[in-house]
Amino acid sequence: MTTSLDHLAKARAADSERRRSRVLKALDQLAASGEEISVSAVARAAGVHRSLIHRHGDLHAAVLARAAEPPPGTTAGAQVSRQSLLADVANLTARNSRLSAHITRLERRLSEALGQAAWEASGLGAPADVETLTHRVTELEQQILDLRAELVERGEDLAASRAANRELMAQINSRSTRESGIPES
Repeated sequence: MTTSLDHLAKARAADSERRRSRVLKALDQLAASGEEISVSAVARAAGVHRSLIHRHGDLHAAVLARAAEPPPGTTAGAQVSRQSLLADVANLTARNSRLSAHITRLERRLSEALGQAAWEASGLGAPADVETLTHRVTELEQQILDLRAELVERGEDLAASRAANRELMAQINSRSTRESGIPES
């Protein structure tokens, strides 16, 4: 006498066997047609969930083994393995990252150069010929020093002239008081 549990177990085992058979058949069809072989592609072609392939080690190993095989009709010299393609993708991704960083640096330098050009064109930036202006500033500073020295010299001449003038005025005043008979104080 078989119980309903036995009947369910047999039905489940039969269903599992049918799904395994569909996976193996889909794997053979994908390999024969030269399409991509991966767990997802085989599960999609067989109409099962990927977890079925992952749960059954023999099915998973079969998918990985077929994925590593060269597609039918390829010669040994033209054979490209999945690993070499993955290595190429990794290399190209790294190169893409380096180029992207280089582009970012170039964009930043271009932005700075354009900003500087706009700043100078607006008249707010430093003039293009800073050396000439620096030389001119030095000349003007020297001219200021020379003019200040000349001003001090003329100030001294003026002070000496005033002192001489006072003396002369004092002499003239003392002579005129003597001649006029007014006693000097």
